[in-house]
Amino acid sequence: MKVVLLQDVKGSGKRGELIQVSDGYARNFLLPRKLAKEANAQVMSELKSAESAKKWRIQKEMEDAQAAAASISGKTVRLFAKAGQGGRLFGSITAKEVADELKKSFHVDVDKRKIALDGDIRAFGTYECEVKLYSGVTAKIYVLVGEQQ
Repeated sequence: MKVVLLQDVKGSGKRGELIQVSDGYARNFLLPRKLAKEANAQVMSELKSAESAKKWRIQKEMEDAQAAAASISGKTVRLFAKAGQGGRLFGSITAKEVADELKKSFHVDVDKRKIALDGDIRAFGTYECEVKLYSGVTAKIYVLVGEQQ
């Protein structure tokens, strides 16, 4: 019997897959526990429409990420901090501060975990970092750290 899985089933497959199982396994285990539906015409059309919606959503997210990458690529984010003697900062500049400044300056919402800094920023200067916006979509930005007045 062919069934479409509604949830991940260990040893059988993942959610949304069309699989061939024995009649007894389907009737006695999968169907009563609402783990699968029998693959009829209506279920197959629902599966196809869900797959096409998923592909469209992934395409849209990719396009949005590429547009955001184009808008921030090569840009400079200016941050200001207090420092002691020798230009050494009190504390450090973190990825969260960089993400907040990106949102404020360029209106691009980026998760702080997607910003790759080469270690902590503990001194004045310009630093290069990479922002991972989507799988395979990255943008290089510069972080300029200046002295707070």
